[in-house]
Amino acid sequence: MLPGMPVCDCGAPAGPLGVCADYYNAVLAEEQLDPEMYRWHAIVVCVYLLQHPSRGHEKYLDGQFRYLQFYVDKGLDALQRLRNHQVARNNHRSRAGYDLTPLAAYEPLPPAAPAGPFRAAFAGLPHENDSFVFDGHEAYGQRMHTLAEATLESWKPGGPGTPNRG
Repeated sequence: MLPGMPVCDCGAPAGPLGVCADYYNAVLAEEQLDPEMYRWHAIVVCVYLLQHPSRGHEKYLDGQFRYLQFYVDKGLDALQRLRNHQVARNNHRSRAGYDLTPLAAYEPLPPAAPAGPFRAAFAGLPHENDSFVFDGHEAYGQRMHTLAEATLESWKPGGPGTPNRG
């Protein structure tokens, strides 16, 4: 990292598009035009908020942490089935509410702050020709998986780096 180079609050150096928030917003905008890319939307949101917890709501971080663990353990197709199940249960006609049973087996969010910087962050995502999927959806999905793994690693006790927030 060069002196004077902007650094994101997660500890990542800024990339060509700026800090992580700039990348996050660009990913969200591109997702709106690409239904295949949108399949990773929940992962994008969970990773961003867990890497930047001050931007999220403390009430939801534990669920987001467990959601990422579920994804890394079972994959995107299983996560899509879980999401569809949750959407159906949360339907205004159903009144059943969310079913947290599938996430109960996963570790709760540790009370300590994540260790940082993360080995992979949004500001490190490659972006070419105004796209994050310039090399295909499979490669983009692999990058999302890497971001999810890096986020989980840093939240777990003894994760890489040093604590980056109190």
